[in-house]
Formats: sequence, C-alpha cells, structure tokens
Amino acid sequence: MRHRRKGRVLGRSPSHQRALLRNLASALFLTEREADADEPGRPKVAGRIVTTVPKAKEVRPLVEKCITIAKRGLAAAEAAKAFAAPSDRDTAEWKRWRTSESWKKWAAAMSPAVTARRRVVTLLGDKKAARVLFERVAPRFADRPGGYTRILKLATPRLGDNGPRAILELVSGEAVTAAAAPKIESRKR
Repeated sequence: MRHRRKGRVLGRSPSHQRALLRNLASALFLTEREADADEPGRPKVAGRIVTTVPKAKEVRPLVEKCITIAKRGLAAAEAAKAFAAPSDRDTAEWKRWRTSESWKKWAAAMSPAVTARRRVVTLLGDKKAARVLFERVAPRFADRPGGYTRILKLATPRLGDNGPRAILELVSGEAVTAAAAPKIESRKR
C-alpha cells in the first residue's frame, strides 16, 4: 500500500526523481533564453519541451511553484525601487546613502526578492534557468493568477518503447479575466 505517498515513482529512486524533475523544469525555462541561430541544441519553439505524459504531469507543479515564487520576488523588487540608491556604486553620494536610513528600508524591502531567487535556485538547481525565469518568464505572467503551463498529448508515441508523449509548454502571458473567459451557456430542456 502507498499510504500517504503521493506522486509518481517514474521507475527511479527519490534522488533520481528530484534530479529528473529539476532538469525538466530547467530545460523548460532555458528554452526561453536568447540563443544564436547556429547554436547546437537550440530549441525550435521557445517555452516548450517534449517529454512523456507522466513526466509532464509530475513536473508541472514544480514549474508553477517556481513561477509563483518568481512573481512574488519581482513584486518585492519593484517595491524596493522606491528606496534604491540615487547614484552609481562607490560614489560619495552612494556612500552617504549606504549609511542612511533609506538603505535599511531598501534592504528590508529587497530581502524577499533575494529570498525568492535563492528558493528558485534551490528548486531548479540551475542559476541560468533561474535568471531566465526572473528576467523573461515571471514578468510575462505578472497579472495572471495561475495556470502558467499546458500539457498537450501527442498522437504519435515515442519510438523505441512506445511511450505516450506530451508537450509541456508555457501558456501565453495574457491575463485571464472573467470578461475574456469564454462563456458556457447551459441549456434547459
């Protein structure tokens, strides 16, 4: 029996499962980065990876959690801009700011943003993926309340073992509102 043991095993040990999910989530975020046209292994479509259906269903909560943490970190960084340094680093004006009360307010306001970055790096295990998440992906979903990913099942199975394949992709960044959502009319008979 699997008493209180949630999630798929995916035929791996727990440490291998964590590594697999981290790599899949990092790969999804890294498809959003700037890539040269002649770079080998360059993603064909940004924000999309192809994997098996069970793996896609398992990595989806991790991706959604990382995006939510990044959104909160960006909000904290925006709030901290009100107390930011007035000039470049190591100038006389910056040194005065660094010893003032404004710096303490900036540090207090900036600490949730730093914590968010550290949490995402811990979850993903990849600093490049975390940087792409904070710079490109999270601002796109700033107004969206959730549901950042979509799983599309592919019709053709994987060659070799006939495993069911799926596309895990980031949805477009527009916010879903009640006015924009499709209305479903119920028919009474």
